[in-house]
Amino acid sequence: MGIVRYDAPLSALVLTKGHPFERDPFHAVLESWSDIACTAVEHPAAQSFLNPEAARPYDALVFYDMPGIEFRPDGPRFHAPPDPVVRGLEALLEEGKGLVFLHHAIAGWPSWERYAEIIGGRFLYEPATLRGRPCPDSGYRHEARHLVSVVDALHPVAAGVDAPFEIEDEVYLCEVFEDDVTPLLRSDFDFSEEHFFSASNAVHGKMFSREGWSHAPGSNLIGWTRREGASPIVTLACGDGRSAYENPAFRALLGNAIRWVAGDATRTPEGTDR
Repeated sequence: MGIVRYDAPLSALVLTKGHPFERDPFHAVLESWSDIACTAVEHPAAQSFLNPEAARPYDALVFYDMPGIEFRPDGPRFHAPPDPVVRGLEALLEEGKGLVFLHHAIAGWPSWERYAEIIGGRFLYEPATLRGRPCPDSGYRHEARHLVSVVDALHPVAAGVDAPFEIEDEVYLCEVFEDDVTPLLRSDFDFSEEHFFSASNAVHGKMFSREGWSHAPGSNLIGWTRREGASPIVTLACGDGRSAYENPAFRALLGNAIRWVAGDATRTPEGTDR
C-alpha cells in the first residue's frame, strides 16, 4: 500500500516547547523527508497559528509541545488554554486540518479535558479526574528497549515500516482511550507499575521514585489514529530522544503520519480506498 504523494513538498508546522528535547537531532528528523517542508515554532508564538486563517499555509500540524504546564520547585501549575486557542482549535477540527500528536504532547493542556479527547488519551503529572473517574498520576520509563508491532500493516502510516521493529525510547503508563481510537502500534513492554516511576514524584523532586504510588496495568497501545470533527488525527507515543530520532521505523512512521493527515483519510493513495 502506497501513500499520498504530491508534486510539490507538503508543508508541516511543528509546534514545540513545554518539555525539553534534543533540538538538533530532532530537527534532523524534520529535514530527512524530501517531500515534506517543516517549519518549527515555539510557544507562546505557536498559539497564534492555532486557527484556520493562520494555519492555512500548512498541510498538517505536528504537536511536539506540552503547553499549559508550569513546572515549579513546589510542583506543577496548570493553566487553561486562552479562549482564542480553544476556539481556533475547534475551528481547525471543523475545517478538517490534519493533526499529528507526538510523544509528550499527550500531556498538553492538562486542565482542558477536551484536549485529551482530541488526542485519544492523556499523560497525567498529578492525580486527576478523567472521563468521570479518578486516575492516578501517570508513569514514565526512560530508555526502555521494546519490540513494536504494527496492528494494521496495510494502513498508509505503516507504509515501508519493517515490523515488528525494536526501539529504545521512553514509554508511558498513562490513560489511553482504546474504545475511541483505531489501534496502529502495540508494544511488547510490560505496562505494569513495577516497570515505571511516578510522574508526580518526579515533578516534586523525587526522580525515579514509586514511593506512595500505585497504578493499575495500562494499555500497550503506543500509536493510533482517530477522527475528531472532520480532522484525521495520528498519535504516536514514541519519540523521546536521539535513539528514537535515529530509528528508521520512527522516521518512517512520523513522515507517513504527516503525509496521511495532510492527504486526509478521505483522500486515497494510488486511487484505492483506505
